[in-house]
Amino acid sequence: MYTPPNSGASAYAKVGMESNVIGASSHELITLLFQGARRAISLARIHMQRKDYPAKGKAVGHAINIIGGGLQQALNLEKGGDLAARLNALYGYMTRRLLEASLKNDEGMLTEVDGLLATIEDGWVAIGNNPVAPGANLGSGATQQKSASVTA
Repeated sequence: MYTPPNSGASAYAKVGMESNVIGASSHELITLLFQGARRAISLARIHMQRKDYPAKGKAVGHAINIIGGGLQQALNLEKGGDLAARLNALYGYMTRRLLEASLKNDEGMLTEVDGLLATIEDGWVAIGNNPVAPGANLGSGATQQKSASVTA
């Protein structure tokens, strides 16, 4: 039976990621989603440069799933108000741009989406470093920290 050369490293990385997810707070889980989406976009860019289109498509699909199925789904549009609505629209825009980038093999579009994610991630991380006062409600029922609720 053939074992890929990086299988040990991949298995180690997978165990490390699973450990991070199991022990993570909801705020940290959203941070992991940002990191995963940005990592997938970076891989898509590398695969695009190498003209490895099947791998590029897989990486772009992974980023779209994280943004649309993770970050966007974590929004509480009922409680999040204008901020949640704007993030929802922005996440929708990002997924469309990623699809377009893949179809047109446009590295600039990948860079654009990565920059947008980086900006939101920076704000998200800052929120984690400065917890919201107990009882404050910025929006997401899926991402509660103790008694505070924050929108991804």
